[in-house]
Amino acid sequence: MPDNNISLSSRIFYYMMVFIVVESIMIAGVTLFQFNKKNSEYHEGRLERKENNLLVDIKYELQKNAINSINSLNNRMILEMADVHNLEFELYNLDGVLLKSSTALTGVRGTTILDEEILEYFRNDNSSRYVINDKNSSYFKSSYNLVSNFQNQPLGIIYIPYFADDSSSKEELSGFLISLGFVHGNMILIAFIIAYFISNFVTKSLDSIGETIKRTNLQNQNVKINVKNTPKEVVALIDSYNTMIDELKSSAVKLAKIERETAWREMAKQVAHEIKNPLTPMRLSIQTFERGFSKGQEFTKQRIKEFSDSLIQQIDTMSSIATAFSDFAEMPEPKKEELNVVEVVELAIDIFNRDQISFNPSSSKIQANFDRTQLIRVITNLLKNAFQAIPEDRNPEIAVNISEKDDEVNISISDNGYGISKMDMEKIFEPSFTTKSSGMGLGLSMIKSIITAYNGSITFTSKSNVGTTFNITFPKK
Repeated sequence: MPDNNISLSSRIFYYMMVFIVVESIMIAGVTLFQFNKKNSEYHEGRLERKENNLLVDIKYELQKNAINSINSLNNRMILEMADVHNLEFELYNLDGVLLKSSTALTGVRGTTILDEEILEYFRNDNSSRYVINDKNSSYFKSSYNLVSNFQNQPLGIIYIPYFADDSSSKEELSGFLISLGFVHGNMILIAFIIAYFISNFVTKSLDSIGETIKRTNLQNQNVKINVKNTPKEVVALIDSYNTMIDELKSSAVKLAKIERETAWREMAKQVAHEIKNPLTPMRLSIQTFERGFSKGQEFTKQRIKEFSDSLIQQIDTMSSIATAFSDFAEMPEPKKEELNVVEVVELAIDIFNRDQISFNPSSSKIQANFDRTQLIRVITNLLKNAFQAIPEDRNPEIAVNISEKDDEVNISISDNGYGISKMDMEKIFEPSFTTKSSGMGLGLSMIKSIITAYNGSITFTSKSNVGTTFNITFPKK
């Protein structure tokens, strides 16, 4: 499905502007259509009225002068009628031959013989006018009609070329269109502003919902959306989101409880398993001692010392297990104090064999805010793991490097041990995971918890039978 990058606000704005522009074009089109229609109807009616008045005037002239032939009308009468009616005309006999013309002084307009089509029209006893639209000429219409006397006897054919002077109408139309354009220009500007605010108002709530949903997760304290000044259509969506937040909060509490219970349950199993390991040899040692004592065997001081040392060793093992569990369970709150990281790390290194550790700080003083005790615990655990990862037949080579970049401190600890297998890489920081035959597997998990509490990170790279490097990065402040 292709991505659509057009926002809802842009669509609303675009559609409103298109609507206004189309509406303006339609109004202008309808105005022009109505103007042309009314103008055509006006000129057609004007031509018909003038023509009827002229025919009636000719009838009266024929009756007044007691003549029954249009050829008998003198030129003075023809010109006088043309002036009175403000209309040019020509008179033909029934055979289509030109007899009289109001333009005789300036030359006859048109032809001296009418077209056969026009003559045939009137020969078929058509009493209506014969009108031709002269679209390719300088005048509007050409009208032909029968000239008759008061006894309705046809005497000839009149031809009237009608000129349409639309200059005033066109000026009026131009003025109207200019006014209409000004009004619609302002309307488009106003619609532009209104569309902008409406689109922003409609999408403001949706943008707020989107931003809030982006921040929604199980870890954050999720905030509900306020429905104040929100469109009615969006309220239902916001109500659904707020309901989801309530359910999410309840689910997060249940999930956290389940996770804690599961973690402690697994931890309890691990602790019980680790404690059972030293209890078994202790039980066997005591049973052996009891059987020998009941049989009256004599125990030398050396035998009693061996028995005592065995019990003490197992007790120490259980004590270390309890201490590790206690340290993990009671992680102290991080307390930041300004310290020299180089000095603290070197202090942690001093408890190990310095001949086997290469310490390489980038400078003698790197200041950062960190808990001194926890930083020592981190370095100590990583160094202890590094030594334990090296085979007994291999000379330990451990490198500790410290550097700073911008506002961060980086500490790396490398060894030349077995390395970490690909299968174990994903589980290396999980509580209770260990590849050793003894130990609780809490060291790396505890280190990660400490570093994370200071907004830092811990990563590692490892190569089988070559060694492992752990990298710690945390902010100076």
